[in-house]
Amino acid sequence: MNIGNLIIDTLKEEVVPAMGCTEPVAVALACAKVKELIDFNTINNIEVLVGPNIYKNGLAVGIPNTNEVGLYISAALGITGGKSEKDLRVLEGLTEEDVKLANDLLDSGKLSLDIKDTKEKIYIEAKIDTDKGSAKVIIQGRHNKFVFIEKQGQVLLDSQEESVQSTNSKNTLYTMKISDIIKEIEKIPHQDISFMLDGLEMNEKVSQCGLNERKGMGVGYSFKENIEKGILSSDLANTAMMMTAAASDARMSGICLSVMSSNGSGNNGLTAILPIAAYRKKFNVDDERLAKALAISHIMNSYTKSYIGRLSALCACGVAAGTGAGVAIAWLMGANEKQIDGVIKNMIANTSGMICDGAKVGCALKLSTSASSAVQSALLAMNDCIVPARNGIVAETAEDTIKNLKTLSVEGMGNADSCILKIMKQMQAQAHA
Repeated sequence: MNIGNLIIDTLKEEVVPAMGCTEPVAVALACAKVKELIDFNTINNIEVLVGPNIYKNGLAVGIPNTNEVGLYISAALGITGGKSEKDLRVLEGLTEEDVKLANDLLDSGKLSLDIKDTKEKIYIEAKIDTDKGSAKVIIQGRHNKFVFIEKQGQVLLDSQEESVQSTNSKNTLYTMKISDIIKEIEKIPHQDISFMLDGLEMNEKVSQCGLNERKGMGVGYSFKENIEKGILSSDLANTAMMMTAAASDARMSGICLSVMSSNGSGNNGLTAILPIAAYRKKFNVDDERLAKALAISHIMNSYTKSYIGRLSALCACGVAAGTGAGVAIAWLMGANEKQIDGVIKNMIANTSGMICDGAKVGCALKLSTSASSAVQSALLAMNDCIVPARNGIVAETAEDTIKNLKTLSVEGMGNADSCILKIMKQMQAQAHA
């Protein structure tokens, strides 16, 4: 396949709108789908099983159209008001009545949700039993990818084995040299990649909501206040921090606006896009270069996550999306191949220890750190200030450094997810004791 076409296809697949945190949204999507398979009058029970990473990421995040958090209300909303054709916007347009019915469903005790013993990073299984029969669906590999559908005992779809093989097979892009990918993006005609600008507009709108009104922790709002007081300067790094954090504040508190996600994560989408939006506020950038910078950022995010996993014990906003934003900013500044390589080394040297302890309002802190580090890494690389090879996990090349990050994520942090989840569950139990 033509590499330019592969880049465009990858972007269209990986950069999509989503309303709400993608883990609870995916649970709602599975529940919406399974309830649509049966034309029932009454529900006997609903059983939802999710992989550990889904559980971790959905435990404490705000849900759009409600004042609630977590996977249970998301699952119930999928049943009472979700429409699967909306895909990752399944929670869009819910009414107060839908929310009331969802809470009634939870109060009835007919819906159960637990952790599935699986190594799959993205796994959601939803089963429904009604007066008119039963159905079952499974999402696996991607947040919106159905791999199993069963209705009244008849299997309509079973591509689980194929999904595992697909997950294990790499996109050709992720085996290429990063500088060669960027050269291919540079060749793509503007009209073929201008759709990248839609995500910038979408995510800037969410960011502005977090700046207009204090939401979540109010991290971005607080940065804005300190800039207005003159305590912080209105420079590129602080603007990137402010805008990215404000968007996370709004999104993690459950704002009813869609964001443009990246590689299955809304927060990755915010981090990949908004530091570039901050750059545009400071410097004149035409739409063509802006669209290509966004494409570089998203592809770098996906490239890095193809090694560490779509969900992992590492914060992908820090080590993947932030790296993408840093590379894109350096590219906009006219970086050469060595400097692009240097941005990636600097970012990984700086943020590789950032853990993912689930989606929540506190993510705004990590996104602000990532955005600031992206600018910092780009500026240092432009001055040829680059972490040398064999300095910690930094290797001779950016590609080998990312492979070392994979070793850290997959082998070194194999038990980290279960440990993080154990801590989170203990605190949940204490809170409800």
